[in-house]
Formats: sequence, C-alpha cells, structure tokens
Amino acid sequence: MMVRTQVQLTEEQAAKVRALAEAEGASVAEIIRRSIDQYIHHQLPSDWLAQRQRTLELVGKYASDASDVSVEHDRYLAEIYAEVADEE
Repeated sequence: MMVRTQVQLTEEQAAKVRALAEAEGASVAEIIRRSIDQYIHHQLPSDWLAQRQRTLELVGKYASDASDVSVEHDRYLAEIYAEVADEE
C-alpha cells in the first residue's frame, strides 16, 4: 500500500530527480522512494543490521516432524514452556 505524500524540492533537486528518472526509465516517485530506502538503510544502527543477519541465518536451519508448526506454533511453545516449568 502506498501513502500519498507531498514533498517540496528545490528547482535543482527536481531537475536532477527528473533526469535520473528519465535515464533509468523510472518515475520520479520511484527515484524518491529508492532514495529514501537507501537513506534509511544507512541510518540504521549496525547492531540492528547484525541482529537481522543472524535472524535470517536461522531460516531453514531447523526441521520438525510436525507439519503444522506455522499454524500451531503458539501451542508448541506453550507445551515447551510448561515442560521447562515442570523441571524447575
């Protein structure tokens, strides 16, 4: 979903964005969205990026015989927490 936003640019900025858009065959809006994405990416704390990378490395790392984990994950976690609580 897109959110309509009005942004004021200097004449020089607008001309440069239009030129980039034309050169890349993209819309001005697309060039602005890409620029914002790139700016945000570079502003994120490196700890967050490292944590994100560690999280992505876990994808597909573990297997289960249960075929409904994506649907019943809350139930499975509750069972595990109950087992741990019983052991304490």
